[in-house]
Amino acid sequence: MSRSGTMKPSEAFGWAWAEPASRTAMVARGSAKRDLSRTLRGLLGLAGLGGVALFSGLLAFAACLDRDERIPVERADGIVALTGGAQRIGDAIDLLANGFGRRLLITGVNERTSRDEIARLNPTQRHWIDCCVDLDYRARNTIGNAIETRRWMRQHSFNTVAVVTSNYHMPRTLVELDHALMGDDRVVPHPVVGEGFDADRWWRHPASAKLLASEYLKFLVAWVRTRFEHDPERSRAAILIGRGKPIRMVAEPLLLRGQQ
Repeated sequence: MSRSGTMKPSEAFGWAWAEPASRTAMVARGSAKRDLSRTLRGLLGLAGLGGVALFSGLLAFAACLDRDERIPVERADGIVALTGGAQRIGDAIDLLANGFGRRLLITGVNERTSRDEIARLNPTQRHWIDCCVDLDYRARNTIGNAIETRRWMRQHSFNTVAVVTSNYHMPRTLVELDHALMGDDRVVPHPVVGEGFDADRWWRHPASAKLLASEYLKFLVAWVRTRFEHDPERSRAAILIGRGKPIRMVAEPLLLRGQQ
């Protein structure tokens, strides 16, 4: 109906031409759509760059892993083996028997594993296991391993330590140890190259690829976390990574099971 009150012919039949939207409103809507499109493209671009950076880091991480085991060129005060593979323990005891350290700490031992069980698996090294091996049943993760290593070194007044763990686990172990020891002590890495993990062709085996990717992400988290934490014994991450175990499980005064 017109402003004068007279009905237009088209209105009499129930339809009428709609007034066109103003040019300003149309331009505003078009501009908003373009801005949203640019934002989405920017976010997708950043996500793509992040993915490329992560994948490039994974390739660099894999390239830096040791392919061959090597005998240490120098001796250390003590030797530390992180549990997670039988070969680690055997290699660590061999280093002890060959004089590359005065004592050996096996950290993160399962509570059901006894000294006799370790000796049974390494029958030719029984003498060294009885005299010079300490067992840590307290550490629940790599953070705990580093804390217990620090306590053990302080207990024996050691300034250098040879560390035995798998080659793919060594980078994260060194980050945690460097953080726990605060750069005051020297760490000599002794990576173990397991038969079930091929660092040269890891992408051909889903299990190896999954293991490497998982370890790489854990390494990144550990590296970032240690930039902000002052002392791992007060780490909230130790509780989370320890599957809810209280922090006191890795922070009590050291009491070795073999000395009880």
